[in-house]
Amino acid sequence: MVDEASAPICENRGGAPRTSARTVAGTLVAHDVDRVFTVAGESYLDVLDALRDVPGLDIVTCRHEGSAAFMAVADAKLTGRPGLCLVSRGPGAANALIGVHTAAQDAVPLLLLVGHVPRSGIGREAFQEIDGGAVFGSLAKAVWTVHEPSTTGEVMERAWRTAVSGTPGPVVVMLPEDVLAAPDPVGPRAAARAPMPAAPPSDAVRRTAALLAGARRPVLIAGGLLAHGDGRAALGEASVRLGLPVLTSNKHQDVFDNRHTHYAGHLNNAVDAARRAVLDEADLILAVGTRLDEVTTGRQRFPAAPVPGQPLVHVHPDPSRLAGTYATAIAAACDGAAFLRALTAAAPAGMPDRAAWLRRLSAQERESSRAPEASDQDDGVPFGVVAGALDRMTGGEALVTVDAGTFTRRLCRHLRPSGPGRLLAACSGAMGFGVPAGVAAALRRPGRRVISVVGDGGFLMNGSELATAVARSLPLLVVIADNASYGTIRLHQERRHPGRPVATGLANPDFTALAEAYGALALRVTDGADVEPALARALDHHDGPVVVHVRTSLELPAGPRLRTDSRTSGTTELRKEVCRDVLA
Repeated sequence: MVDEASAPICENRGGAPRTSARTVAGTLVAHDVDRVFTVAGESYLDVLDALRDVPGLDIVTCRHEGSAAFMAVADAKLTGRPGLCLVSRGPGAANALIGVHTAAQDAVPLLLLVGHVPRSGIGREAFQEIDGGAVFGSLAKAVWTVHEPSTTGEVMERAWRTAVSGTPGPVVVMLPEDVLAAPDPVGPRAAARAPMPAAPPSDAVRRTAALLAGARRPVLIAGGLLAHGDGRAALGEASVRLGLPVLTSNKHQDVFDNRHTHYAGHLNNAVDAARRAVLDEADLILAVGTRLDEVTTGRQRFPAAPVPGQPLVHVHPDPSRLAGTYATAIAAACDGAAFLRALTAAAPAGMPDRAAWLRRLSAQERESSRAPEASDQDDGVPFGVVAGALDRMTGGEALVTVDAGTFTRRLCRHLRPSGPGRLLAACSGAMGFGVPAGVAAALRRPGRRVISVVGDGGFLMNGSELATAVARSLPLLVVIADNASYGTIRLHQERRHPGRPVATGLANPDFTALAEAYGALALRVTDGADVEPALARALDHHDGPVVVHVRTSLELPAGPRLRTDSRTSGTTELRKEVCRDVLA
């Protein structure tokens, strides 16, 4: 049975029996899906035809399947619901693989629907055939092929439920072309209720409250699973009521107000030795809604593995993520927000005086986030100047999507999300995420200022989605940090093979001319004095996309620069002791 809104979608025009493709569309209707991202392919034309009849469904035509998958991931990050991506077999599916990897690494629910070869061609090297299980199996939570039209509704419902259960993640459904066109005697299932997370174990809450009552230097590591529902509110209340400084996990620094006096910083690759030394003084760690991944923990240095130097309370809805890498004092498989609410209610009224500890961590974070003065280098503008200007001019309240590259260290350090401010980035470190994510964010949050910050390398991977932004007249601001280099890899080269750069210099196009060719407003910045005027003009532009091309310095995140004889090659002067610290 399906609801009345779904019923018209389930039936073919002209009274013909419903097909499997109509069941796919009906399932999406039943789950209130309002947007899908796609690159059209002949293997699933019947699905596209069915989706055309769904009222209010926004079908976003993308320029690359990798971009479409990135958009679906970004959309899921904003909604907490599965992002939907439709691609064709073979090349389309291969291109979308990067989005599946990103969703898996980021614990984001994603549903990838792949048009497949006809059933008679499966396993026979048919044109553009791929083995979905072999290609996606190590990344996706599940990969299913619909072999019979009558099972379409069952598979689609199971895929949706799996994507959001436990640790959220990607699910892939292979849809053979002949199945989609065949009659389905069953049709879509009614949307099942979302799986209810386990309630916080009362004993774990009680024991954690007792640990808190005796802790003078606790810290709370907040993960991305607190980003939705009432997670942010529960986190904020627990921090204030319990006197807890909050550290945010890698690429999730926006789950807690970065301007709050209890904000203690963002755990990522740029955490220096001095800050880690202070964090090591903590006498209790609460890790809530995070898997305690390699980057967040500094390669298992904080908390230390396998036995942390302080009691560790780990809260995560997926029991398989608990008590593996770390020996925990308390492990609770439950919803993080519910646990924090229960802990706030259960904690004794008299907490130890932690004012000095909170001030120390807050002061250290404020000093770290202080933006540099505008001082040009001979090879461009230090990107910290740009990040600081964005922070001042938006008050941290913009919705920012971030690509991968050395510029992100400066951006995450000096741009402090606050209030409604959001920062979307890929934990996987995938280049090319920034612009597609910006398009998805601008579609999902109309009326909000959306800024995509991307390096020159990342822009030339998926920047073609600027065409999608122009077609939709989206007020998207794209800031390109152009240092004519794959900067992150260059830094690693200088650490391991000093003075021998290879395959990292880039010969770039004229980005302003390229942006204008797409139909966007284009501005160029070549010195620090131009940063704020260009950003001010860009932020005031609401008639479509605007690109601000910033010629940035090829600098180390900790301060010194890589000096080059030209924009693409040359010798290097490098303080290697700083490089070692930054890249450790």
